[in-house]
Amino acid sequence: MLQIDHLTKIYQRDVRANDDLSLHVAEGEVLGLLGHNGAGKTTLLNQVAGLVKPTEGTIRIDGRDPVADPAFARQVCSLQLQAQAPLTGVTPRQAIDILGRIRGGSRQQVKERSEQLMSALDITEWADTPGEKLSGGIRRLTAFCMAVVEPGLLVMLDEPTNDVDPVRRRLMWEQVRKLATDGCAVIIVTHNVTEAERSVDRLVVLDHGRVAATGTPAELRRQASSDLRLELTLTPGAAVPEAPAWASSTNVTDQRMVISIASADAPQAIAWAQQLHAAEGVAQFVLNPISLEDIYVGLTNTSEENHDAVAA
Repeated sequence: MLQIDHLTKIYQRDVRANDDLSLHVAEGEVLGLLGHNGAGKTTLLNQVAGLVKPTEGTIRIDGRDPVADPAFARQVCSLQLQAQAPLTGVTPRQAIDILGRIRGGSRQQVKERSEQLMSALDITEWADTPGEKLSGGIRRLTAFCMAVVEPGLLVMLDEPTNDVDPVRRRLMWEQVRKLATDGCAVIIVTHNVTEAERSVDRLVVLDHGRVAATGTPAELRRQASSDLRLELTLTPGAAVPEAPAWASSTNVTDQRMVISIASADAPQAIAWAQQLHAAEGVAQFVLNPISLEDIYVGLTNTSEENHDAVAA
């Protein structure tokens, strides 16, 4: 459905928001787009939607060029922006209805779809509340409904779960999966790696406008150099322990020390942690499988180091 090849977007002073970026999204697929602030995620979506013109490279949606034909892009793309939707003076029901009608839905079709979405996300009780009286989470959920009430072939959601409570975030993810089941290609930008792991088919990690890694959550796990994570809570006032030779990587933040290790080193890792605990060097410790968030942080840290080396 979407094919991007060697896409580059350069702003003033040679700022490369996207740098020779290539990716694809298939019909019925949910692609998670991960990356730090400034990694180029929003710029990428804006180019696909025809809002920003690329410096180099090609974009094809269903075989057609959205850059050369912005009207086509507006027709086939549904986009939820990162910023909150302007709802002052309208209710959620009115806002969703307006967007559905603008996108070509019939009055009855849009009404039925709107009611279904608000019910599925458990926000019907706010359907007729003026927008200026809504919480940030309800405004965000309303914006999601506005984007998908009459979805295009490609649905792009830029951090849609911001400000949304955990229960309704789960309900929203169910609706994202339903969009894919109904045949849409979906791109979702998120910083919530744990939620993304449960809900997407494939992930693309961006850093400095480039693709740092891509694959299914399982594939990204297999690329990791370690299997387990030893997390230690340091005793206040105690010295930070020296990382053992078997540690793949070590990160210390405040009173928390996290060490990535291979599964074969688990016995000596536990013995080492027990010695520290007995000596009151650590208050507690836990050994868990490495998370996708750990892998994501490792990928972007490595990309940061490579970027600095190139710049030097």
